[in-house]
Amino acid sequence: MIFPGDVAFDEARKVFNGMIDKRPAAIAQCKTAADVAACVIFARLYRMPLAVRSGGHHGAGLGICDNGLVIDLSPMKEIVIDPTAMTVTVGAGCLLKEIDATTQEYGLALPCGIFGSTGIGGLTLGGGLGNLTRSHGLTIDNLLDADVVLADGSLVHTSATEHPDLFWALRGGGGNFGVVTQFRFRVHPVKMVQAGPQFWSMDDAPLILRWYMDFIQDAPEEISGFFSFHCVPPVEPFPAGLHGEKVCGIFWCGNCDEARMQPVLDAVRAIRTPMIDAVGEMPFANFQTLFDPLLPPGMQWYWKGDFFKDLPDEAIERHCEQAKQMPAGPSIMHLYPVNGAASRVAAGDTAWNYRDATLAMVIAGIDADPAGRDGIIHWAKSYWEALHPYAFRDSYVNFMMEEGHDRVKSTYGDHYARLVGVKRRYDPHNLFQMNQNIQP
Repeated sequence: MIFPGDVAFDEARKVFNGMIDKRPAAIAQCKTAADVAACVIFARLYRMPLAVRSGGHHGAGLGICDNGLVIDLSPMKEIVIDPTAMTVTVGAGCLLKEIDATTQEYGLALPCGIFGSTGIGGLTLGGGLGNLTRSHGLTIDNLLDADVVLADGSLVHTSATEHPDLFWALRGGGGNFGVVTQFRFRVHPVKMVQAGPQFWSMDDAPLILRWYMDFIQDAPEEISGFFSFHCVPPVEPFPAGLHGEKVCGIFWCGNCDEARMQPVLDAVRAIRTPMIDAVGEMPFANFQTLFDPLLPPGMQWYWKGDFFKDLPDEAIERHCEQAKQMPAGPSIMHLYPVNGAASRVAAGDTAWNYRDATLAMVIAGIDADPAGRDGIIHWAKSYWEALHPYAFRDSYVNFMMEEGHDRVKSTYGDHYARLVGVKRRYDPHNLFQMNQNIQP
């Protein structure tokens, strides 16, 4: 237990987003499900605000709260892999890079996010899109079962056959229904990938984005890549003369051999020759941590997002206009493909409500200096307002700040009423409300 005034308190209350500055009454660093249950019972009996933190990576800082109790799952690091059954069981405090490091020893991988510093808990409960989404689905599509501490302090095991309503809701419904202490996932043969970035000038952005949009609609599922607007990072191996320049790019990840990947790369090279062309074979785990040193904890972050089915020419023009207004520094706009294997899961099979989308957009205003806070917020909001009229659906819950109940309800669409029913069964008094909240 860590309290205000303790030497460790200020460090323990930090989350990934340096814009978040909350002061809980206590932080409980839990090692077991029994620890979690004791905290849940205490918070319920004393009517304390309760937050649950896995990796603390969420932009809105929902893993921390003011004047309440924080259940910190970070000590729960157990990872057990069964290479014969092709499963991995992980504690809810594991980071993606820790899971990748273990699974890669066996030539296996779990479909998950793109930052190694992300916690498995929040990522999974929100859905879990990433570099293997097109070939092996979302993280939730690979979830086999989970252990959950409920609002009454009881521990249940949930799967497709045990508490199936809870299992359905956990796969995309966020942390609304309990505290997951352990997950078991299916993993897949993935070791070496054809991965890395191609960058082009902003003048080429309309052509490259149109090509990318046309390609990704029907691309082979083993080939993925996300489109990006960003500034060239001021680090090696990027040429010093390009540091800080605004560019567009594709960060490729092909779960295939070089012969399969090269025709795709050659096709986009034929549109425009990249100014940086660094796609090659590398271990999947290396690609998963590519962004970690460039975007360390403690920077200022403000996120906005939406889903898209297609991008008409007018939307591409709006993208390029807004990208040119991007603040200098590490701010980004990413378009992640969410089709392929993820689209073959029936819409009603999980709470994740975007099976018919093609792309998930995230606009992230980022600045190392707190003085840049207002500028990155203004840019992210302006960009989102310009593109929202073309959106297919509202945002992925893992890309939302605290945007209000109407936005949450709209995001879940037809699934919201069913989620409310599950919430009423497992958390009727809304103990778990430090999240994108489903209101019972």
